[in-house]
Amino acid sequence: MQLNFLTYNNQKNIIQDVKLHKLVIHRDQRGMLIETLKESWQDVFELPKHRFGQSYCSITNPGFARDEDKWHLHPTKQTDRFVVIKGSAVVALYDGREGSKTKHTLNLFLMGEKNGDDDQYLLFIPKKVLHAFCTVGNEPCYLVSYPDRVYDPAEEGRVPFSQAGVRFPDSTAFSWDIIRQQFKD
Repeated sequence: MQLNFLTYNNQKNIIQDVKLHKLVIHRDQRGMLIETLKESWQDVFELPKHRFGQSYCSITNPGFARDEDKWHLHPTKQTDRFVVIKGSAVVALYDGREGSKTKHTLNLFLMGEKNGDDDQYLLFIPKKVLHAFCTVGNEPCYLVSYPDRVYDPAEEGRVPFSQAGVRFPDSTAFSWDIIRQQFKD
């Protein structure tokens, strides 16, 4: 099965309210610098709607998903902003929101170094959109998240893949193994 991975330069059939903000990579002999979130980026930081709550960085080893068989869900308030600063990941989003014009849409976002310097971006994930990620490639993925709220257990839901019923375009049930297969060397 051939999957369509979205990037900043390929946003075909993107889920309603999901936004990508292009990042600029500055490289020189010292290394690199990336601005990862600025208050002036109104598309992903519109105050007070998309405020800043906290920041955290996860480091996920090659081939691992943060949850192997569960989606993350923020049911009422929280939005997320993800940036991959090292390594690469596929971030899967599924729109199960009632009233959304993209309901039942699955998006697979390729983020990080596999895209090269000209296709790096911040991914804005609206509340109520199921999301998960898996490291692809041979090195750990460093993902920085900027949720708009401080951690609240009531806003940190999990939905088993088996309950969500998410399917790839060919009707195969969603599984990280299918994603991993796409990136085998």
